[in-house]
Amino acid sequence: MKLSLIIPVYNERVFFPKLFDLVYAMDFGVPKELVIVDDFSTDGTRQWIKEHIEGKEGVVVVYHEQNKGKGAALHSGFQKATGDIIAIQDADLELDPRDLIPMVQMIVEDKADVVYGSRFYGKMHRVAPFHYHWGNKIISFWVNFFCNTSFTDIEVCYKVFKKEILKYFDLTLTDFGFEVEFTMKMAKTAMRKGWRVYETAIHYYGRSFAEGKKINWKDGIKALGYILKFAFWKPKL
Repeated sequence: MKLSLIIPVYNERVFFPKLFDLVYAMDFGVPKELVIVDDFSTDGTRQWIKEHIEGKEGVVVVYHEQNKGKGAALHSGFQKATGDIIAIQDADLELDPRDLIPMVQMIVEDKADVVYGSRFYGKMHRVAPFHYHWGNKIISFWVNFFCNTSFTDIEVCYKVFKKEILKYFDLTLTDFGFEVEFTMKMAKTAMRKGWRVYETAIHYYGRSFAEGKKINWKDGIKALGYILKFAFWKPKL
């Protein structure tokens, strides 16, 4: 089996070089490719990618010619991925890539079809502001309500899954709404297909907005709207 690690990048000149060096050297137990999608960075990130990454073995780079959003970057990454397993990795260091290894192994060992990380299962995590923490809880609650699931953290970046599941539903959202759309469509399809969906604890070293965090309360409000949008979506199998 082969792993495609999709990394959407937007204005992460400080953190992305460190993150890239870390994941490029990691052993996931299977062959891997890194699919880097630069979503029109303007802070020097794109230039660094061109100077230090282009041409590296096992690395695919995609450039957007305008800023389209995280969801759009992931769509581009999925199209370029050639692996049997997809893993999503943000370009910062809020999460520990080493937590992906057991998640990938769950799929390699054929124990799971989809594995989510969760920042709220007891491993080390930075204390989040009250409104941010409960905003996430509310979003997860309503996704669970409409999908008959029990996720603790649907907004988490770390999602690992068999690439073949993407052929069962379309993804349309181009912003941070990707997390809601993917989770709801995947969960509803999983019930019909019998996919084995797991959740596991991960570390979380969250940033403040002053430190570069991009998602905000407006994205939370939009997420609630997206939940209503997909609440009664049904898979066509």
